[in-house]
Amino acid sequence: MLSCACVSLSGGQGKTTVAFFLSLLLASQGKRVLAIDCDPQANLTFYLNHEVAANQPSLLEVLTGAVTTEDGIYPTQHSNLFLIPADRSLFKVSDYLINSGTGAFILKLRLRNVQSLFDYVIIDVQPSRSQICLTAVGASDTVLIPVEATTKGVNSLIDTLDFLQDQTSIMAFTGQILGVIPFRDRWVGNTQTIEGKENIAAMKEFAGDIPLLSSIRESEQFKRAIRKGKLLSELGHSDLQYPFEQIIKILTHE
Repeated sequence: MLSCACVSLSGGQGKTTVAFFLSLLLASQGKRVLAIDCDPQANLTFYLNHEVAANQPSLLEVLTGAVTTEDGIYPTQHSNLFLIPADRSLFKVSDYLINSGTGAFILKLRLRNVQSLFDYVIIDVQPSRSQICLTAVGASDTVLIPVEATTKGVNSLIDTLDFLQDQTSIMAFTGQILGVIPFRDRWVGNTQTIEGKENIAAMKEFAGDIPLLSSIRESEQFKRAIRKGKLLSELGHSDLQYPFEQIIKILTHE
């Protein structure tokens, strides 16, 4: 089982979009995938058309050990794709993680119980240096850093790289950064905007030896596909799906 977290320390950087399409695409290829929503905003849970009922456990109960990991996993409408959902109550887990003494490793420990059930775990991470973010990164074998092709995105990349370096230095993160993914890369026809080109060049400079992966272009088709619960290729937009296919080749070592 390989775990991959989508991490960026600002909102609106494309983490949930990347987690959603990677999960669907891997599942469509016959891989057994567990998606984990590590963000109290619960956007990935919403995208996967799941609603946490009042009497149902979510990631909060899994992390605190109130239920077994298996009891916090739900099937989705997609074959081979399962979900540990989140809701607003996930904020409450911070005190537990702080007081546990091993908060950065709690999710990793919980996932040990289900590692034989899944091929891949895709984690959507809260965009802040929170205890939830720490435990999500601690559970990850690999990390993807989606960042918007704007000045805000470049700043988010700098903060995220600094955060991951800090976690690496204390061995809370021992995995690999797979790459930086420029998000909402704006093109007019066949021409990339000057802003996008300049910001992606800045990303490459700050990323150093970390690969800069294929850009995800700005398009309303992403929202349309998410609303329908479909892959982009199913809606006739295989060109927009290409960046996710490239990521999967890296993940699966093809």
